[in-house]
Amino acid sequence: MLGDDWSFIMTDVTKGDRGNGERLAFIFNTTRVKLSGLACEIVVPRKQLEDIGIDALDRQFARTPYAVGFRAKNKTFVLLTLHVLYGNNSAHRVPELKAIAEWMYAWAKQLKRWNQSLITLGDFNIERQGDPAYNAFVSKGLFIPPQIRDLPSTIFKDLKLYDQIGWYKNSHGKSQIALEFNTGGIFDFRDHLLINRNYSLSKLSHRISDHFPLWCEFMV
Repeated sequence: MLGDDWSFIMTDVTKGDRGNGERLAFIFNTTRVKLSGLACEIVVPRKQLEDIGIDALDRQFARTPYAVGFRAKNKTFVLLTLHVLYGNNSAHRVPELKAIAEWMYAWAKQLKRWNQSLITLGDFNIERQGDPAYNAFVSKGLFIPPQIRDLPSTIFKDLKLYDQIGWYKNSHGKSQIALEFNTGGIFDFRDHLLINRNYSLSKLSHRISDHFPLWCEFMV
């Protein structure tokens, strides 16, 4: 459908009720980027989880976070996709989310030493700026650019900030990526796809998605 210049890499189907039979996947244009060779499901070191519980990842994520490395020109970057579970008691989850965010920050710093970049993206299940999940991540240095931070995530009439793309800054505010952020936004497909079928938003969500595609552009 996209043409011979496009390829993909993906996980197997996530089993269980939380996984919803879904996969995590990256689709990419081979004329713009190449695989770096890294593709992995994330395993946080046991020591990092000792204070919050070894099963913290199972409690926090609908499926195991998935990371893939790409190269564009002479730049290597790692995309880490997450799907944070929506919890009934957000405040109770803060220590676990902070520990996971802290580990991701350590990985981002390590990559930056080699002039590489870690970019996190996915469904963080953030309802608004300032909620416990949001604070848990940004308190450890996660930076979400203002161009996309407050954009709606879903096709329904709410202003939840579930989906985000971000990267880390150190305590001095210095970016921990070796790429230059240009701009970002969402693609509102409601006025462009299946418009002649008069689908309700509920039907449209099942045929395409209940979330808008969120994008960022970087200079390499």
